[in-house]
Amino acid sequence: MVGSAVDAVQVKGISRVLESANALQNEVRIAAGSDAEAVAQWLAEYRASPQTFKAYRREAERLLLWLASIGRRLDELDREALRAFEAFLEDPQPAARWVGSGAPRTSPAWRPFRAGLSPSSRRQSLVILQGLYGWLVEAGWVAHNPFRLMRDKSRRLNNQSAGVERYLEQDLWQWLWGWLNRELEEGASARQRFEWSRRRFIFSFAYLLAPRISEMAGARMSDFVRREGRWWWEVTGKGDRRARIPLPEDMCQALAEWRQTLGLSPTPGFDETTPLLRALDGVRGISDNQLYRLIKRSFREAALTLEAEQGAGEHVEALKCATPHWLRHTSITHQAQAGVSLRYLAESARHARLETTSRYLHTEADEWHAEQQRHRLGGLLTKERP
Repeated sequence: MVGSAVDAVQVKGISRVLESANALQNEVRIAAGSDAEAVAQWLAEYRASPQTFKAYRREAERLLLWLASIGRRLDELDREALRAFEAFLEDPQPAARWVGSGAPRTSPAWRPFRAGLSPSSRRQSLVILQGLYGWLVEAGWVAHNPFRLMRDKSRRLNNQSAGVERYLEQDLWQWLWGWLNRELEEGASARQRFEWSRRRFIFSFAYLLAPRISEMAGARMSDFVRREGRWWWEVTGKGDRRARIPLPEDMCQALAEWRQTLGLSPTPGFDETTPLLRALDGVRGISDNQLYRLIKRSFREAALTLEAEQGAGEHVEALKCATPHWLRHTSITHQAQAGVSLRYLAESARHARLETTSRYLHTEADEWHAEQQRHRLGGLLTKERP
């Protein structure tokens, strides 16, 4: 009887401890009155990095809108719902409700998708949302992280692909650069000449220095500085990381020509805090979205020209699919192919880890392909076919 009583007391004591632990675990540690407010507090952690904030907001917004469409909250995202959300990311339906052409967020025509997401984009989305749920669990807003239930989580949430494939191959870039430098027709207007010069400079900048689109749009003339006879580009990039990138001679020449178009001296002064890229008035800067649309439009026009000249083919399809970020991939890949060492390539690309930069190295694949050519069918290829 005594032993049973002791056991009962111990059980009750353990139960009270567990109840207290559960109550503590479920305690909300943030001042939020809705899912949207909870997500906003998570996003606030990334305000110091505008591009990260923008990317994270996009993915969180897609999830919140989808949950609202099926009548669920963040804490009701279970494994089955997460599987349905994965399928939704690949093919957002109904398309009229979810897919649009990139209208401003303030427009009634705005939609959260431009198209269904590719496998790599879906992985990126899931990586971001897994981080969101990890934070929400710590904040006490949700009780569990459904991403932890993924059986093949390591594969699906690994956002590092074996290599970068979304870039323009050398011969396609050479054709594109020639197209960008084609002379304007006689009698072209001042606006046409300005746009021609601006587009040429944008592609020069993107190819030679591998900037992200936000870094291009936000660049100032004073970001180009001369130190001990050498020119550098000073940039604050992803994660507020400061970097100083050497300017190749071709970039110095492109910058001088662009400044001549603007009626400026060939080299910028340290106090020129005016925008590098300009609107049609030659004074105001341009936004990330304007720059994105300008580059996309250029790719489309180039694709139509190439198709008219050579017919449909892989290069035409590449230009049709290309996005502004392809230019960064192209720049880093071509620098690697030109023999820039991994150390300096990582510095120029402003990667936090060498593993990220190594994805742009295609030398080993080229060597492997060449070695594999030694493996032949022997004399069978030279015999007459029956």
